[in-house]
Parts: sequence; C-alpha cells; structure tokens
Amino acid sequence: MKKLVLIAAMAFVSVAAFAQKFAHVNFQELVYLMPEMDAARETMNASQQEAQETFQVMVDEYNSKMSQYQQKASTWTAAILESKQKELADIEQRVQEFQQSIQLELQQQEQNLMAPIQQKAQEAVTKLAKEGGYIYVFDINTALYVDESQSVDLTRAARRALNIPEDRTLEALAAQLQAQAQAQQ
Repeated sequence: MKKLVLIAAMAFVSVAAFAQKFAHVNFQELVYLMPEMDAARETMNASQQEAQETFQVMVDEYNSKMSQYQQKASTWTAAILESKQKELADIEQRVQEFQQSIQLELQQQEQNLMAPIQQKAQEAVTKLAKEGGYIYVFDINTALYVDESQSVDLTRAARRALNIPEDRTLEALAAQLQAQAQAQQ
C-alpha cells in the first residue's frame, strides 16, 4: 500500500512539473524602447558631447603649445626651454587624466540612468508573470534555447504595460538614432 501511495505521489509531482507555465520576454527590447530611455539617451549624448568638446579644447591647447615649442625652441634659453617642456608634459598629463576620469564618469552616469529604467521594466514583467501564474520567465536574449511553442511571449504585454507604442521597433529606433548621429555631423 505504501508503494502504491508513493508511486501515485511521484506521478502527481511529475504531472505537476509538466503543467508549470513558462514565459519569455525580450527584456533588451523593452528597455531600449521605453519612453524613459529616450531621455536617458539625450542626457548621455549631451554629456558625451560636452566631454568631447572639453577634450578637444585641451588637445587644441596642447597642439598650439607644441607648435609654438617647435617653432621657437631653437631661440629659447635653457630655462625657458625647460619651462616649456614641463608645461607641455603637464598639459599632456591633464589630457590623459581627463580621458580616464571622464570615461569612468560617463559609465557611472549611464549606470545611474539605466538602473531605474531596468527596474521599471523588471517590475512590469514580474507583475505580468504573477498575474499570469507563470513559474519562470526567461529573457529571450540570454536563454540558450526557448521553445516558443511551449512558452508564452510576454513582450507584447510588457510593452503595453510600459506604454511603448506598437509601431516602435528596435529597427526604427536604430534608424532614428543613426539619422540623428548623421545630422549632428
């Protein structure tokens, strides 16, 4: 009798395991297409542009001083020559330090801007998963394999929950960003 109960329990667990509901979502698509991401991109682009302009001013200063050094070095005294060499070395060091620090600052800014956007997308997916009774939701971009016939795609529902227009696609966004980049050049 105990064996029969044990076998029945194992069969029930096996059936229950197959009855679990799975879903998948394109999380990257959600994040990239969210309206909040447009503002984050604008902020990042403005910061990168400002950093590039500052860097260019520093490089121009260095090039100007280097040009002056090359033209007049033969006429300067040893003390002036040494002073100008030190000035060039200082400018070069400032340029290198700026490059390193601005890269870190831009990365930190991007992380700070992305965190609430990703959290909002995560919350929307979690809410949909709970409402739908899904046990697992996989990110289609990181899963090695998803059998889409046995898994529900929550991307469309998540897009609606995040107020992403139906006609907004990654391809359209890429084209828009490329057009903006070309217009800036």
